[in-house]
Amino acid sequence: MSAITTGRAAADASTQPIAGGLTGFVRRSALAIRRRTVGTVKAALPPLVTLGLFLVGWLAVSYGLLTPEKRFLLPPPQDVVSVGILDPDSFNEIWTGLVNTAQVAFTGLFISIVVGFAIAIVMAQSRLFERALYPWAVVLQTVPILALVPIIGFWYGFDFGSRVIVCVLISLFPIITNTLFGLRSADRGHHDLFTLHGASRLQRLLKLQLPGALPAIFTGLRISGGLSVVGAIVGDFFFRQGDPGLGRLLDMYTARLESERLFAAVIFSSLLGLSVFWFFGIVGRLAVRSWHESAQERP
Repeated sequence: MSAITTGRAAADASTQPIAGGLTGFVRRSALAIRRRTVGTVKAALPPLVTLGLFLVGWLAVSYGLLTPEKRFLLPPPQDVVSVGILDPDSFNEIWTGLVNTAQVAFTGLFISIVVGFAIAIVMAQSRLFERALYPWAVVLQTVPILALVPIIGFWYGFDFGSRVIVCVLISLFPIITNTLFGLRSADRGHHDLFTLHGASRLQRLLKLQLPGALPAIFTGLRISGGLSVVGAIVGDFFFRQGDPGLGRLLDMYTARLESERLFAAVIFSSLLGLSVFWFFGIVGRLAVRSWHESAQERP
């Protein structure tokens, strides 16, 4: 009888760590889910409250300050949704323009990334090249793009290629400056360590400068992503050949006084720019969150 009792006690003792471990795992998982949910709510609540206040102000201006004859200047949001988004013809037209604009913007952004990285790396490796190229990059940024649009059209035509060039001209400078800043920001002590171990210029670039420059690089990409969308819309607004994009639709809706469709096209344009901005923000956070302070969660 005592042997049976002893066996049962030993079995109970052996199952207690398993039960305790399982209970602890469930508690930790529930706590992690709760913290993640609270963090998501805290992150989403402020912009949602701001959006609600913005819509209330929009309605107040539309119905309180504008007469029915002048309400086309700022149509109420429900009219924008019903006429510009829920109407199938309007939605298909705006969606097609959005896709065409996105093609131009992404093509120009890709070219800007390749060219901007190459120029920044060359300037980071040689002060002579930096002094030779950087002033012209600044000049390119300071020249009003509207002054260059007619020249670009005369040289390269008024179709897809010209719109891509406008995107490149607008979005190139932030990539160059931020990438160059990041490459130049490597710690001097780390440079001395690489020198002590006889690292080559290429090893120094790939293992020290580029990894350390990632936060600045993704900041430049987020800025250039939004600017490329602006460039695509500006190019489409002036170059009236090829597949119509959002720029041409905005001009057409303005000429027709179709304010509901005009505001819907503006909303879609903003969402495209925000999507690119958020995409590079997420990718950059995933790339540097394990070691850089900018991507760490704060209490």
